[in-house]
Amino acid sequence: MRLSHAAILFGVMVLWGLNFVAAKFGFRELEPMFLLSLRFLAMGLVLIPFVSIPRGKMVHVLGLSFTLGSLHFGLMFTGVAGVDAVVAAIAIQLQVPFASILAAILFKDYLGWRRMLGMVGAFAGIVLIAGEPRMESSLFHLGLVVVASLVFATSNIQVKAMGDAPPLGVLGWSSLFAAPQLFVLSLVFEDNHWRDFQAAGLYGWGAVAYMTVCVGLIGYGIWYSLMRRYTVNQIMPFTLLVPVFGVMGGVWVLGEQMSWQVIAGTVVTMAGVAVIVLRRPGTADAPLKT
Repeated sequence: MRLSHAAILFGVMVLWGLNFVAAKFGFRELEPMFLLSLRFLAMGLVLIPFVSIPRGKMVHVLGLSFTLGSLHFGLMFTGVAGVDAVVAAIAIQLQVPFASILAAILFKDYLGWRRMLGMVGAFAGIVLIAGEPRMESSLFHLGLVVVASLVFATSNIQVKAMGDAPPLGVLGWSSLFAAPQLFVLSLVFEDNHWRDFQAAGLYGWGAVAYMTVCVGLIGYGIWYSLMRRYTVNQIMPFTLLVPVFGVMGGVWVLGEQMSWQVIAGTVVTMAGVAVIVLRRPGTADAPLKT
């Protein structure tokens, strides 16, 4: 890989890692699912005029908008609202072992003892973090993040079913479809929408802008562009940097504290995830995120 491309990918991982910090700032003024509905609406409206329609795949795109857009992100952001960004950045990495387990069950993907050991380590690290005394009142929200990681792994099966559908087209249309779903969920589970919409300032609208422009348009635009130039196994190891920057942002920007138990759990989880990613089969497909 060219050094310039590696540097650009490094920058994308920084943007994605700081997404947890942006979310935390956004929650100061907007409820999680309401913020998400605004983010997906903005993403869809910006992308739709410039991307091709995934012809013959729109039913799959609609299904993905619910699974990946509403369910995964709804669970994840609701969970993030109740735990430290540091914890959320690590817990969401369970999507990697969950994806490997589903691949083994559904596609007969051979795991091997190293990847199985990595899975054990990844889950053991989260259990260690969950046992930290401060987490006692946040276990429900941590559970939501863990379930969100499982939903994300499940959504990869839907992505595989789309075959060669244009990635940015899928991203644009699934975002547009997800926005009203999330708004309905927000109406059911959250309140004070109009008040928050009017009162939102730098934190709320800054978070929406960051997630739309930096995480979405810039991040995924670069990601999909380089995916066409390099193999999955060249690209995927960079994603190991996302939780690193998520943790750094939580500590340095938000001032979150890391106990020895959280540090130990983080190290164990990331070591396990690293083994799974680095031992990833050469034929594996990269996941599609929104």
